Amino acid sequence: MTVTSGVRRRLMSWMLPTTPPLLIGVVVAAMVIAAETAILAVLHTTHPQVQPSAAVYILGVVAVTIIWGARLGVGVALASTLVFNIVHVPPSGLHLSLVQDGQRALIFVIVALASGGLANLARERAEEAHQRADEAEIAVEVARQILGQDDLPSGLQAGSRRLATRFGLPRMSIEVGDATVLDSLGGATVLKLDDGGRPAVRLIVPAATPPATLERLRDRLGPALGSIVRTAVERQELIDNLRASQQATQALLAEQEALQRVATMVATGGSPAAVFAAVTAELHGLFPGFHTALLRYESDRTVTAISERDERGRPLSDHPRLPVEGENIVSTILRTRRTARVDYDTATGPIAMEQRSRGIHLGLGVPIVVDGELWGVTLVMSHRPEPIPDAAERRLFAFTELVATTIANTENRARLISSRARLVTAADDARRGIERDLHDGPQQRIVSLALRLRMAEELACNDLPAARQLLSEAVRSLTEIHESMTDLARGIHPALLTQGGIGPMLRKLARRSIVPVELRLKVPKRLPERAEVAVYYVVSEALTNISKHARASEACVAVESDARSVWLSIHDDGIGGARPGGGMGLVGLRDRVEALGGRFSVASPPAAGTTLTAEIPLAEPDADAADESFPLVSAVSGRPAE
Repeated sequence: MTVTSGVRRRLMSWMLPTTPPLLIGVVVAAMVIAAETAILAVLHTTHPQVQPSAAVYILGVVAVTIIWGARLGVGVALASTLVFNIVHVPPSGLHLSLVQDGQRALIFVIVALASGGLANLARERAEEAHQRADEAEIAVEVARQILGQDDLPSGLQAGSRRLATRFGLPRMSIEVGDATVLDSLGGATVLKLDDGGRPAVRLIVPAATPPATLERLRDRLGPALGSIVRTAVERQELIDNLRASQQATQALLAEQEALQRVATMVATGGSPAAVFAAVTAELHGLFPGFHTALLRYESDRTVTAISERDERGRPLSDHPRLPVEGENIVSTILRTRRTARVDYDTATGPIAMEQRSRGIHLGLGVPIVVDGELWGVTLVMSHRPEPIPDAAERRLFAFTELVATTIANTENRARLISSRARLVTAADDARRGIERDLHDGPQQRIVSLALRLRMAEELACNDLPAARQLLSEAVRSLTEIHESMTDLARGIHPALLTQGGIGPMLRKLARRSIVPVELRLKVPKRLPERAEVAVYYVVSEALTNISKHARASEACVAVESDARSVWLSIHDDGIGGARPGGGMGLVGLRDRVEALGGRFSVASPPAAGTTLTAEIPLAEPDADAADESFPLVSAVSGRPAE
């Protein structure tokens, strides 16, 4: 309690003294009347010319009335009239006059009644002011208790204790909300402190609380308490929001730092194993107490964990290869290619049994999609029955993209190295083939021609017919050498392709094919030479493979182009099962198409034929994008890898 409030309470206590006993009032009244009479007597003795006035007695009437009330005041008024008549109205003795003494008594009585009424009114107003000040002080104390605590429940308890102490009650409870809990008060009264605000504030007091106290709590103190509690509620909500925002910010910063670390490892060419281990470790740091894992789909409908950490963050080395069966996260994602949440207590299949044996209850999985193909799953699993946080899905997506980038970069780098090796090998083979063809054909004939010409030179003077014969044979050899060189040049770059374009060349390939070919051409104009050459070699190699390996009864070649690209599709009804990695033919075609910035794919399910598709851009590829011109070939669970 402050010094100011203490002084105010002391002054209020002086303004409201307890009414003294009536006997004391009678004695005081007699003494006052005697004093007033003596004063008038002294004044008359010292100043004979001044006549005594009954007005002096009014002061005593007012004073007694204020302290002891109107009843004693009226008595003092009548007694003052009698004393004045006896002492100061000549002749001496009691000789009442109805006119003078009656008027005098009436005035005294009126003054007494008026003074009593004013005194009572002043007392009531002072009492009300005292109560208002006391209630304001109580409200300040309760507000200090409620707002001085760290949390709302503790503040309400402290405020309830202070309020109960000030009103002399054994206990009291301030509640927030519509639901009322009567706890252990053993019979209680519930007061709604303020019906207009939200949330509702209720005050629970013992049932034996006096009605006056209930009225003060409800009508006088209730609105202030309601405002205080709602202010505390708003402050608590603001604090909770700030804490939640702070936690969210800290979580976002931690997530960004983790992503940056993994992204740096990916950008600097970290090995896939190191990146996978870093991803599961960073995920465990973002979700402490959770089990994290990266799974890869295999071609035989199984799944393998390539990196895994338990709930304590320890890496696991035992990665059993389990079949994708039943209803669980892995099978659901394989079927839908979407994020999946699963309760392992009700999931089925070998994977669910394995997770249950580890004590895992809940799981969240996000698919890893590389170049449009499903590669694997990123998992966060819980050993507790509480749900996995909603933010986990967004975080998993971010890390999954980095995993997909790592896989794409690694396979692109491997394919680039293999492609370069194949190009070197192909160049060496082509050089040796040209060398062999030149040695076996034109080179030997040129040597033979040189010998004939030397013999003709020697016989020119001595045997002219023989010389003519040798020269004739030399001319014939030159013609054969020219034809041989022409055939060799056509084998490197077909002349018909240069002269007539892709249409006549493809028609010639279709006519020469052992398997009947349906040709569909929608090429309105000549294509760039590099695109025509690529289309020619793709169709030629594909028809050769169909003739040798497909066991097909018919094939269909479709070529279509616009201003930007040319598309081709070669389909057969053979046995299928073709793999681009199974032979140098398809791999070489992929390299040729992708070197031009195009896309190449093969779909060849067993016993359902083979479809080869390619898209070749007609514009020159950017040199800066050369390293990105190799689309990724991913392992796809449930069917042979392409």
